[in-house]
Parts: sequence; structure tokens; C-alpha cells
Amino acid sequence: MAVERGHDWGGRSVVPDDAPTVATDAALADLVAAGHGPGDPPVVLLGGDLCRTLGGRGDARPGSEATVVEVDVAQVLLDGRLLRFVAHLVAGSWHRPGRWWVAANAAHRGRWNVAPRAHPGDGLLDVLDADLAIGEVPVAWRRLAAGMHVPHPRIAVERSRTATRSFPAVVPVRLDGRSPVPAREVMVRLQPGAVVRVAV
Repeated sequence: MAVERGHDWGGRSVVPDDAPTVATDAALADLVAAGHGPGDPPVVLLGGDLCRTLGGRGDARPGSEATVVEVDVAQVLLDGRLLRFVAHLVAGSWHRPGRWWVAANAAHRGRWNVAPRAHPGDGLLDVLDADLAIGEVPVAWRRLAAGMHVPHPRIAVERSRTATRSFPAVVPVRLDGRSPVPAREVMVRLQPGAVVRVAV
């Protein structure tokens, strides 16, 4: 779904009584992977980073009025394994805290505003590639909560439908807050029409 300046994106409506309910970004991604698509009832999203990005408070319920929007669903190929995510992918090693790579559909990750310009329905991922010196890490981490870590000369930011990153060694890759998956090759993309309707 293309989001345009000056045009409404989503709207208030009554959520069907049979709408599924999930509490996390990972549970929403699982539902989409199981075949839930744009023609199905909206998914009531009670929590997670996508819910926060959309302004949700966790009070939407089937049978009640809520804000219903279409959000993009991203695909990722991790060393040949195809997976999906709805909020964000974070790749990085704990041995190098200043080196990380993020593909974000949602602005927030936990208490951090990692991708302040990310919009979950604009057909683009916000991709951040950071390579900070160890002395720069504490300052950048303190500024993450307010989304003020960018612009930064050592954090590259681009908005794209696709992105690829190869790491010299295996790194932990986290999708929607799940436990890490080890990988060296990361390829992400947003496919046209790959969306799910959510109610927040």
C-alpha cells in the first residue's frame, strides 16, 4: 500500500468478531506465514514494536471499534532459509557492540526509536548500517531512545524495498524480537502486495 502525504492511511472501523488476536510482532509474523493475508479479517495487535509504532495502546478487541491499517510484510533469506518479519530484523555481534545492521518496518525496538523515519505501510524498509568505534557506542545508545542517533557519519541509512548484507563471520540475527538465528548472508525484501491488515 502506498502512503501519500495528505491522504489518510487506514481508518476507524468495527473489528469483526472472528478477528484473530496476537500480542507480539513475532506472533503476527507467524500468522502471516501460516497464510493470513490482506483478504482475511484484520489481526488485533495488542502489543509489540509494530503496535507501538502504529500508536496502539493494546486496547483493541474483536467486536469493538479500532484503527485498522495495512502494514507491509518483509521476507528475509538467511543463509538460504526464507522467513518473514513485520517489525524489524537486527543483525549484529555482541563481540562488536558498535557494529550492527537493521532492516526496519517499525520505528521502535523495545525502548529505542531505532528507525525514526520508518513507516510500516509505505512499501519501504529503513536500513541502518552502523560501524561505530567503541568510544562512540555509549553516546549512540543513549540517543537511541529519542531516535537522535541519526544522522551520524558512521551510521548509513537508506530506504529501500530490498537490501543485502554479507558478514565476514556468522552473526546473530533477530527477527521481531525472537531468539537469534545465526547467519552470514542476509537478504531482505518487501514484495508488492505482501501486506496484512492490523487493528490497534
